[in-house]
Amino acid sequence: MNDQHLLLPNPDECHALDIQASKAMPISQLMANAGWAVARAVRRRFRPGRVLVLCGPGNNGGDGYVAARVLAEAGWPVAVAALGPPQEGSAAAMAANRWFGPMVPFSVDEVKRADIVIDAIFGAGLSRAPGAQIVDMLRAARHLVAIDMPTGISGGTGAVLADVPSAALTVTFVRRKPGHILTPGGPMCGDVICADIGMPEALVKEQGIRTWHNEPGLWHVPDMAAFSHKYSRGAVSLCAGGAMPGAARLAAAGARASGAGLVRISAGNNAAAYKLGAPGLIVDDAPLETLLKDDRRRVWICGPGLTADEVAASLPVLIAADRTVLADAGALGWASENPDRLRGVAAITPHIGEFSRLFGKPGDDRLKAARDAARQINAVVVMKGADTIIASPDGRAAINDHASPALATAGSGDTLAGIIGTMLAAGMPVWEACCAGVWIHGEAGLRAGDWPIAEDLDRFLGAARDKAVRLGL
Repeated sequence: MNDQHLLLPNPDECHALDIQASKAMPISQLMANAGWAVARAVRRRFRPGRVLVLCGPGNNGGDGYVAARVLAEAGWPVAVAALGPPQEGSAAAMAANRWFGPMVPFSVDEVKRADIVIDAIFGAGLSRAPGAQIVDMLRAARHLVAIDMPTGISGGTGAVLADVPSAALTVTFVRRKPGHILTPGGPMCGDVICADIGMPEALVKEQGIRTWHNEPGLWHVPDMAAFSHKYSRGAVSLCAGGAMPGAARLAAAGARASGAGLVRISAGNNAAAYKLGAPGLIVDDAPLETLLKDDRRRVWICGPGLTADEVAASLPVLIAADRTVLADAGALGWASENPDRLRGVAAITPHIGEFSRLFGKPGDDRLKAARDAARQINAVVVMKGADTIIASPDGRAAINDHASPALATAGSGDTLAGIIGTMLAAGMPVWEACCAGVWIHGEAGLRAGDWPIAEDLDRFLGAARDKAVRLGL
């Protein structure tokens, strides 16, 4: 795993890291480094102007006092408004005692006088809505810069806890938090800078953090080699039904366009509905039990375009045959009243509605909900959305924001199922295959423009996979 993608998942783990770091380096030194990083980011982003730093009583406020002092020493006009005094003897109190500039009332009027407002009130640890006065002050800011996390947005979940405004810039430290990526709060962080403040890397690794930002390098997509053949590239099989043949066709096209060596549709008595499709697609009319005698067909997609009865006739057979199964669409509907029906599949790819019918509404903490669901059915869960969460039963999770709103079109999810099927057939481990498939799908969406239909994505999947291979080296 590439540690550059690591995220600090919740305030408790951040606090534990601070405690461990204090044994190797004084918190006051980390605070000094953090405040300096904030001041540098402000100077690079804005022209000199009147700055107001809103300081809370904790370490986030301590970072603010340091940033205020560094900006003032650089000649910027700076004032501080304190929500409350830091605890006596704390590192934040030491930083406050070194601030000799103007102290002004903690009020909306002072915010309106400033050109730039630095939010150093609470940081990533806030788990409840800030008071009305704080909200009013933040909303009055002309240009808002947040330290660690904008006040009113959860660092662990991205939940927006109050009617707070977006920041123009957020400066965080060591690693980004999930809340910098997860919607709805992630986009409200503005430009996010992650500053190195001297935290020892060994301490970060010791925390056992298992949350990542989904990008190449976290996983590695197999490239073609001189000795590659269609089975080494991977064979993907799909269960196909009679009522909605388009969904299976889209999944098959996604698998072929993303690099599968061979794609076959198991259609049984419905084979006629598929035989006029792409000439490179093989359509089988033999019974599923007969097809499963071919051990080369290890990876199956079950669900796109299937009715509940069709799923009931195929998914249990695939699981009993110990195949690697990706379950989507109709398979998720078939299991909605009993998610344990999905035990034995390798991965599922529900959108938020399907997830809610399977496991209940995820609430604000979608990351936890996805992890819990993955453990419940012992399969990787790909919770699709504007940000997609890929959660493994072993606790690993990746958050993907490499995508376009243009992917919100009918059939796009079927294409994604085909791409993940290709990654599985190429021999990638299940969680990594799902992460890679989601990223490649997103890259194709970004390349396809503003108003693609699902079929358009196929034209960009080869280039998207090539980019994933290149960036993952």
